Amino acid sequence: MTQQLRVSSAITSGAGQAFAGLFRLLKLARPDRPIHPDGLGLSGTVTRTGNPGGPSGIDWLDSPGTDQVAARFSRSLGLPQSLPDILGLALRVSPAAGPGPADILFASTGWGLPGRFLLVPRLGVAGAAMTTLMPYQGSRGPVLLGLRTRSLPPGSLASGEWVLGLYWAAPGGRWRECGEVRLQAGANPADTPLRFDPLEHQPPGAQAYSWTRRLRKPSYRAARRPAPPAVGRPLHKAPATDPALQLQESTPATERTPMSTLSQLFKAPAADVWRVIANGWLYSGWVVGASRIRDVDAEWPQVGANLHHSVGAWPLVLDDSSRVTAVEPGRSLELVARGWPLGEAKVEITLEDRGAQCLVTIAEDAIHGPGKLMPKALRVPLISARNRETLRRLELMAIGGAGK
Repeated sequence: MTQQLRVSSAITSGAGQAFAGLFRLLKLARPDRPIHPDGLGLSGTVTRTGNPGGPSGIDWLDSPGTDQVAARFSRSLGLPQSLPDILGLALRVSPAAGPGPADILFASTGWGLPGRFLLVPRLGVAGAAMTTLMPYQGSRGPVLLGLRTRSLPPGSLASGEWVLGLYWAAPGGRWRECGEVRLQAGANPADTPLRFDPLEHQPPGAQAYSWTRRLRKPSYRAARRPAPPAVGRPLHKAPATDPALQLQESTPATERTPMSTLSQLFKAPAADVWRVIANGWLYSGWVVGASRIRDVDAEWPQVGANLHHSVGAWPLVLDDSSRVTAVEPGRSLELVARGWPLGEAKVEITLEDRGAQCLVTIAEDAIHGPGKLMPKALRVPLISARNRETLRRLELMAIGGAGK
């Protein structure tokens, strides 16, 4: 038995670290919220019936009453509204008899077995089932919570009252109705800055199993750590005023970052950085993926000039080119980089002179071809990881005097 517990602990701990690694990768593109990037803040009440048909073993569920609720509805991957996504509803309940607020997180799943333990993408909340996915530990054993929509406001969730039935079940048992949740967006619908943590804030009488903590806690920690250097930032945001800072201000949770955007403060003046960028023959030295430069138009880097490059590693090498679409010498360069059959990408490089240093920003996203078909939630982190290395190489070449 002891050996089995050790194996189980090792498995859940390993899975938790794997999830945390994925969150750290997503933070390259979404430094504020790696998942559920955009949401709708809601408020309302939860009314508990007290489980007259039999106790659940969780004090909060088994006693009747009405509590105030602050909530956030969101889509997990942040996909376009026209595509199915994992739906999430986070509740912050303020029980009158509890030591503090309780956070309960629901995600769209199936309702039967084994579907209640499987995430299910949905287009909308009508007809969708949502569960806590992982059970709480009550005095009578594990308890899973669930929600089902009873009625929706006309139009969107922001236009009226959303009513859901509250249920509980043993992991393999039938669902039992135990209350009702009523939510509204308020007069000025917007996202909420609330951060929910179901491991630290639990309903009275409920506990998190140790295995759920091992699975979830590393991800929560990774999601809330400060963003690493050179992470996604919007080009239109003003840079930090402190020259010692390497990053621009973060994107508000209510904004969508249009491109994978990274900024890094170089230990080299803008003139040295631009000298490298303006020399097309040096691109294979700092652009990740460019294996060789075959030719450079004499007009480079003027608008319309082409840089003829190869992408990939021998013998899998693709020959194509990049074209300048806009330029402000010494300050910015905009390109359309081609690499068919993979497609085309728009790339913007911006320099901000800071004397002996320079803030360099690269923004990129696919605009044509198969690369654009990849969901943005997957595409942006991959682009960001590659361009992070591109910035490192560009800085080293500028410091080393390349192009002089």
